[in-house]
Amino acid sequence: MSVAGRRIAVLRALPGVGDLLCAVPALRAIRTGHPAATIMLVGLPSAWWFVHRYPDLVDGLLPVAGVAGLPEVEPDAVRAVRFLRRAQAEHFDLAVQIHGSGEVTNPLMTLLGARHHASAHRPGQWVPPGASIEYPGRGHEIDRMLAVVAAAGCPHVGVGVDLRVTADEHRTAARLVERAGLVGRQLACIHPGASRPDRRWPAERFAEVGDHLADRGFAVVATGTTRERPGVRAVAHRMRSRLLDLSGHTSIGVLGAVYGRARLVVTNDTGASHVAAAVGAPSVVVIGSAEPDRWAPLDRQRHRAVSGAPPGAWPGADAVITAVDDQLGRWPPARGRLDRARAGRAHGAAGTRPSGEGP
Repeated sequence: MSVAGRRIAVLRALPGVGDLLCAVPALRAIRTGHPAATIMLVGLPSAWWFVHRYPDLVDGLLPVAGVAGLPEVEPDAVRAVRFLRRAQAEHFDLAVQIHGSGEVTNPLMTLLGARHHASAHRPGQWVPPGASIEYPGRGHEIDRMLAVVAAAGCPHVGVGVDLRVTADEHRTAARLVERAGLVGRQLACIHPGASRPDRRWPAERFAEVGDHLADRGFAVVATGTTRERPGVRAVAHRMRSRLLDLSGHTSIGVLGAVYGRARLVVTNDTGASHVAAAVGAPSVVVIGSAEPDRWAPLDRQRHRAVSGAPPGAWPGADAVITAVDDQLGRWPPARGRLDRARAGRAHGAAGTRPSGEGP
C-alpha cells in the first residue's frame, strides 16, 4: 500500500498491559515503514502509560470515548460524536486496525475518516475498504497483528518486545529489595493475580509453588496490582514459608526492574507474563485458557507455558513445579541481565501525558 501522507492512526482499544506490549512489533514495523509519520494510537484512556514509555513508536493517544460495542467503553452517543469529530479533524492518511477480527472495530476504523485503511475481517463479514486480509484464526497475537501491517506495506522487522526501564525504576526496585532484607538473596517471583478470574490459577497451587521455591533457598516475592492484593494474601496465608508481598507497590517499569533481578518468574497468563518476557526474565506461565498458543510468550525456551488437558483446564501443581525445576536448571543466574540486554529509557513525548501504571 502506497501512502504518501504523514498521519497514521493505529486502532487497538484493549485494556491489558499484555494487549499493548504484544503490539510493539507491529508498531515497530509501522514506524520503520513510515519513519517521518505522526503515529497516533487510537486506544483506551488507560493507554497513556504505553505512549509515554514508547515515544519512538507512537506520538500520541487519541482516547476512544462513547463508542458502543467495545466492552471497556461506556456507550454515550454525544461523547462518541465528539470523539469521531476529533478523529476526523486529525485528517489521517492511513488507519490500521490491529484490535482483532473487526466486528466492531472495522466500522470504527472507517469512521475515523482516513484516506486509506488496513485491517482484518472474518469470512462472511463486511469487508472494509482498503487492504483487508482474512483474520488469522490461529497463531500468536503478535503474528496476527504483523499480518495486518504487512498488508499495509510495512516491513517485518522482528517479533521482539522490549520494556524500557528507567534508572529511577531500577533504584526503586533496589530499595524494595533492600527494605525487605533480601540483598544478596536469589529472588523468585510469583504473580497469582489476573484481571480475569478465568486466568487465575488457584491460590493453594501457587502456595505449593512458592513453598517449593523457598525450600530451594529462594526469597519468594509476590507481585500484583492493588486490586490483586487479596489474591496475594490468599497465597501467603496458605504458604508455610515467608512471602514478600509487593502487590500495589510496583509500576510497570518497577515491575520490570524487579523481574530483571529474579532468577525465575511464575505467573498467570496475564500482563506480568509479558513484562517478564520483555525484560528477558526466565518464566513459567500457567495457562488455563483454550488459546495457549495465542498469548504465551513467543520464546518457549526462556518462557515455559504450562496448561492442562484438555485445553482450558488448569494444570496441577506438580506439573508447574516440574517446569519450575526445569527452568532453574536451564537458566542459571545471569548477573546484570536486565542492564545489559533490556534496559532502556522512557522519554516524555510532546502532546502526551503518563497516567498511573500497573500490570
